[in-house]
Amino acid sequence: MKIAVTRVAGKEGTDSARCAKFGHDCYSVHPLKSELKQDVVTAFIQAVDRGDFDCLFFTSALPAQIIAPLLNRFPRVIAIGPQTAQALHRYEIECEILPTFYSRDFVPYLGNWIFGKHIGIPRADVPNNALLDSIVAAGGIPHEFRCYSLEPTGQSLLLNGADALLFTSTMSFLKSIWTPQPNLLIMAIGEVTANVMTKSGISPIVIGDGSLEGALMALNTYLEKKGH
Repeated sequence: MKIAVTRVAGKEGTDSARCAKFGHDCYSVHPLKSELKQDVVTAFIQAVDRGDFDCLFFTSALPAQIIAPLLNRFPRVIAIGPQTAQALHRYEIECEILPTFYSRDFVPYLGNWIFGKHIGIPRADVPNNALLDSIVAAGGIPHEFRCYSLEPTGQSLLLNGADALLFTSTMSFLKSIWTPQPNLLIMAIGEVTANVMTKSGISPIVIGDGSLEGALMALNTYLEKKGH
């Protein structure tokens, strides 16, 4: 299948090669673009250099790509998913990989260790109060640095010839400009995105585990059941 994948403009990465491994062709469509907040990035790096944090939590690959080249030292580092970890490893930053692709599992992963610890979180300027509240409830001290904003591109998604459309985040879905088509298979990268889509009246046919690979595996399972 030919899959249109929502990505921040310029951050497509290895999507095409990863899709090919599952027998599909993909290309990127861009509902969002990122705008770097250099002063916040600088403040975060200075705080890391001072030793302000016991742990850094990278919730996606984009902040890892922004921050990793600038780190001079680092404490314990946790990454969501292998793509985020790969961005860190590229600059020889050792990290642990969260077993799932959801930030809600960060606190359970750390367990009692988190009590009294300062957690540095470089991320997008998008609220994630559930993560911060869970850290506080476990006795940790979160320090959120919103290093970049995600702004709508204002461009309609180019879906001509696409067999499927994969939304990779709730924000990419909410800010996309597109027209549903009868033969376009709608996919969600994970349950969080799927829930927001369903509440908005668009129920995805295929739901992944929060990763591109998981969504592609779910797609192939769906196609097998359909006899394709």
